[in-house]
Order: sequence, then C-alpha cells, then structure tokens
Amino acid sequence: MTELKPGYNVRLTVASKEGSRWVLSAGDQTIMLNASEIEGTLNEGDTIEVFLYMNRRGELTATANLPSVTCDTFGWGRVIRIDEKEGAYVDVGSSFEVLVNKADLPRVKALWPKTDDELFMTLRTDLGGNIFGRLATEERVLELINEAPETVFNKTLTARPYRLLPVGSFLLSIPDNYRIFVHQSERQQEPRLGQAVDVRIIEVHKDGTLNGSLLPRKQERLGDDAEMILNYLTEVGGKMPFWDKSSPDEINEMFGLSKAAFKRALGKLMKEGKIEQNDGWTSVK
Repeated sequence: MTELKPGYNVRLTVASKEGSRWVLSAGDQTIMLNASEIEGTLNEGDTIEVFLYMNRRGELTATANLPSVTCDTFGWGRVIRIDEKEGAYVDVGSSFEVLVNKADLPRVKALWPKTDDELFMTLRTDLGGNIFGRLATEERVLELINEAPETVFNKTLTARPYRLLPVGSFLLSIPDNYRIFVHQSERQQEPRLGQAVDVRIIEVHKDGTLNGSLLPRKQERLGDDAEMILNYLTEVGGKMPFWDKSSPDEINEMFGLSKAAFKRALGKLMKEGKIEQNDGWTSVK
C-alpha cells in the first residue's frame, strides 16, 4: 500500500463509525473523517475519495471537500486575504486555506494579488506535512496549456497573469487556458498577478500561443482622448489656448498625447459639433 501523505486525493475504505467521525482505512493505516462532511448515506465497506491534510494537532486527517488543486495537479485558487508579512492566503475550494509565501510573489507589492484575484498554482508540503500554495512554473504551464485556434485573432479574451517580467506579462485565458504574452509596449500599466483583464489578441502563433494587447482599439482610444479634452475644456471654463496647429511639445506636455492623436480627437469633437477653433483657441460650442 502506498504511504498516505498530506496534499493528495486518495480513495479509502470505510471501516467503521466512531461518534461523529468515520474511520477510513488503507491497509493497516486509519484516517478520520468528520461525518458532517458527508451528504447522503455512507456504509462500512464503501470506498470514498478524500483529500489528506494535517490538522491542528498534527494528525493526518481526511476531508471530503476535495480542493481544486493538489500536490500533483494545477488549478486556480482564489485569494481571500493578503498578509504583508506572510503573503497571500488562498481558497482552494476545500475546508482549509493555503498560504502562497511572500517570497513567491512579485517584488513590487503593487503587483501583488488582491482579494478575489486568482492564482494558477499547485500545492506543496513542508517537512512537517503542512500544506502551502506554490505558483505554477513556466515549464509546467507549457505542459498544461491548450493550443488556441486562429479564430481568436482580434477577439477579446478574459485572462489572468501568472508570470510578470519587465519585458511583459504572461497570462492564461479563462477558461480555455490559452497562453498569452503581452509586451510592455502593449499595456498602459502592468496588471497584478492573478488580476482578471480583457486582452485583445493581436497574433496567433503556429504553436497555438498568443500575443495580446491591453491597449484599447484605435477607435476606443480616440473616444477616450476626445472625452479627456472635452472634460479639460469644461474644467477651465470652456476655452483653451490649444488647437490643431499647436506644437507637438505643448500638446504632449499638457495632454500626454501625440499631435496626431490630439488632432484626431479635436476632429471628432468638431464633427460632433461640440467644439470650434479660432485664432489659436479651442472653445466649447
């Protein structure tokens, strides 16, 4: 009989019931299971799949609430709280929570996950059998991903980052597990580890991996730029000393836009009849 260890799902035989607990056996080993976890009937001689963990008394214990990940599987765990000294505590769908150590999280705390973000992970145990969470490595992710079809090109997918590097973000799509790389030039800000984001697919590789962008489409950017300029005009009394012939440096310093983007936004607002230009000034109509 294989040695029973915490962190794994196993099938055990129901040996007897002692008070409020079932006694499960595997050869000459016995494990306790709280009867309150069982819905329906359970009889001596039945077999049941359970997950093994160490309880607070250091005893190997069984739970019928099977987690979404084990020591030999990978999956998503939901962050339930953050401890700045310890790391992220994660719900894996069972009767206990696991800690992803702060050493495994990004060095920049602004990129740490927040409550309800989800981490792609597995489980590990220390020498005492205590269970912790461990983020999936790139090597394991490459073994677990699905090949994306060409039809996802230019589509928007929901994904979560599992690896953050200065050059860009690596994400897995939900629920298809497509691997997406977003170069740093294709994002306005770096997403958190485990944060759900919408990614526009800009390239499908032959191996089924993807390149994506977190930047809005051109028409969406145009709308955002136009709205920003109109809001600015409203705040300064409806008139500003900038127009489509202003210098690129002036435009960039004031609005953070290129001259081309600034002119496109002004053109949109003029076409909609919201502004007018005259002698170096732009005014609200």
